[in-house]
Amino acid sequence: MKIVYFTHSLRSCWNHGNAHFLRGVLRELIVRGHDVVAYEPEGAWSLANLLEDHGEAGLAAWQRAYPELSSQTYAAGADLEALVDGADLVIVHEWNDPDLVARIGRIRQRGGGFIALFHDTHHRAVSAPHELKGCNLPAYDGILAFGDTLAQVYRDMGWGDDVYVWHEAADTRLFHPPEEPTQRSGIVWIGNWGDGERTTELEDYLFRPAETAGLPLDIYGVRYSDAAKRTLRRYGARYHGWLPNAKAPEVFARHLATVHVPRRFYATLLPGIPTIRVFETLACGIPLVSAPWIDCEHLFRPGTDYLVGSDEAEMTAHLRSLASDAELRRSLSQHGLETIRARHSCAHRADELLAIAAKLRAPHLRSVA
Repeated sequence: MKIVYFTHSLRSCWNHGNAHFLRGVLRELIVRGHDVVAYEPEGAWSLANLLEDHGEAGLAAWQRAYPELSSQTYAAGADLEALVDGADLVIVHEWNDPDLVARIGRIRQRGGGFIALFHDTHHRAVSAPHELKGCNLPAYDGILAFGDTLAQVYRDMGWGDDVYVWHEAADTRLFHPPEEPTQRSGIVWIGNWGDGERTTELEDYLFRPAETAGLPLDIYGVRYSDAAKRTLRRYGARYHGWLPNAKAPEVFARHLATVHVPRRFYATLLPGIPTIRVFETLACGIPLVSAPWIDCEHLFRPGTDYLVGSDEAEMTAHLRSLASDAELRRSLSQHGLETIRARHSCAHRADELLAIAAKLRAPHLRSVA
């Protein structure tokens, strides 16, 4: 099967979490013998910021980790019919220009011989629905939503059975426990500061608990303002800047535990959708403590795969327990890894995608009026 994916960027994971999952699932499809082509626009915001901060050297980690992958850039006004020529499946990520999304839809409407899917991995459909206007989504064969609460938003729009829940997952070819035991200490958090969506939550569930527990805290990520960096210094946290996602496993391997602090939209408007970091941390076998988050889809086993802190005091207590109890760390590591390997690898998601494509093509490729 020829699969074409239009992404914001495959090369850059600078403030672009979708690149994590996309790299893993596209590699899985390539390994299975599918012809996979990834397109990204010239001047993509994430890539531009990465190159400004780190130059071409910033691309080295992903190139080493994913030698099978490459992407092609296209200019505004490119001949999209040529780009999708011969494709059996075309997937367009939501972080693309609405005009690009709409143009692909029009090609499908005019009889393009491919399945067209819109891939949504953001809270935009509820936080800024106007941004989806002009995308010509009715021309698509279906929606890939990265959680059931988001899928329900599309069902309420009238998509019915043509919206599919397609969770993110861990690339277990890269994200796995270290092959040899490592010296571990302190807490690590890998995440971006963003637009103030979880500033209070970070203080309540990460900064103060780590400080109170007396555990060193290492922070990696981008978009930390001067004020944010002052906040980190106030709590004694060490800020290291951007970390290529391909290097995250080796950083996890040096730490006792990590913490999940969901953005406010995923704790309120779209509950039940974990970020990619939950999958990746459990795949690496590092114990995880989460701020309040309702796993309404039963993706994991709270209390078994990871711990949940209902408030600052409980988070602090959990961190202290992890620091002193090797058996607790071992149990969480073992069970979290077990769940990932059973249900949440990019291999599982490749299976799901191929099943969706097969359903949409049977008994024949449906026409779009």
